[in-house]
Amino acid sequence: MFDPGSRYLNLPTATLTATGPDGTAQEIRYVRRRFIPSLAGTVTLLEHEVAQGDRLDNIAARYAGDPLLFWRICDANGAARPSDLTDDSRIGYPIRIALSLG
Repeated sequence: MFDPGSRYLNLPTATLTATGPDGTAQEIRYVRRRFIPSLAGTVTLLEHEVAQGDRLDNIAARYAGDPLLFWRICDANGAARPSDLTDDSRIGYPIRIALSLG
């Protein structure tokens, strides 16, 4: 269902049974909630200083070789949204580029 590099790949799925508008039961499958992992199992490789116009997909392409791995940088910095790391209020602040030990 998910790309091999997806942050959702190994999450468990669940099923919800709901009643549709016509009164029939419908099963809805979904992926359970993903929590940002603890930073305890990471090693900082380097820090990237946020510059005007930075985008996390471009930063991921530069350091990880794949723009779709932006979520690993989010995890390494405890961020739920990519924009939390690169918006204008973050210019000049470091972003951790880390390696997960787990």
